[in-house]
Amino acid sequence: MSIYVTGLLWVLGAAAISSVIVVIARRFGSEEVGEKNLGAGGSVFSIVAGLHAVLVAFILISLFDSANAAEEQVQKEANALVAVDWASDSLPEPVKSKVDRLIRDYVATVVDDEWPLMREGQDADNKGWTTLNQLRETIATAAPDGTWQEDRKAEAANQLWEVYQARQERLDAAGNGVNPVVWLALLIGTGLSLLFPYLFGGPNLVSQLLITVTLSSTLVLLLFAIYQLQNPFSGGVHIPPDAFSSALDRLS
Repeated sequence: MSIYVTGLLWVLGAAAISSVIVVIARRFGSEEVGEKNLGAGGSVFSIVAGLHAVLVAFILISLFDSANAAEEQVQKEANALVAVDWASDSLPEPVKSKVDRLIRDYVATVVDDEWPLMREGQDADNKGWTTLNQLRETIATAAPDGTWQEDRKAEAANQLWEVYQARQERLDAAGNGVNPVVWLALLIGTGLSLLFPYLFGGPNLVSQLLITVTLSSTLVLLLFAIYQLQNPFSGGVHIPPDAFSSALDRLS
């Protein structure tokens, strides 16, 4: 709920500021200048607003796609861990028990240590990678007895490689965000889009006030949406570690 309250405060603040600027501009500005600038300003405003809208739409679509891809990778990583455990269940001891223990340790590391860091956009340490390397070495040292166990060993190794890939995708998704250069372009575009309407004159102060407040509220909401979507493990998306908790229930 605090996220939505914050967003509402942003919108109200932008609307209030726009209202004050419009009142001051209309009180001390020149109506004649506004009429002269109406045609040229309208053309420029259409170009600037159009480019800004394309940029915002492109970023929002990219962030939505990234969030969906991140959630898919989380599910893929958890499912591959279960597949590793099931495949290694046919391997001889002590490999079987050691693989099961390492998988549980890895899930605990992901849920308890890495997830809070990903929510903050911070890099995870090497503990998870170390556990996966131990898993790989343990599976590699297994001495299969017969063709069936050899196939199970190969399947466990293949599924472990899937875990490696999905883990890397998950960590990349948590650390990507929106590039600072893109943020600069968004802020400049928003500022220009908000400033241009003040060049237009008009006989009705209330109408211009409503237009500027609506425009500023929409732009601020779009920026707020981008801010909330830039990290799929926090903010408005907030992908939970439920897939790994469910994986523990499915382990043999």
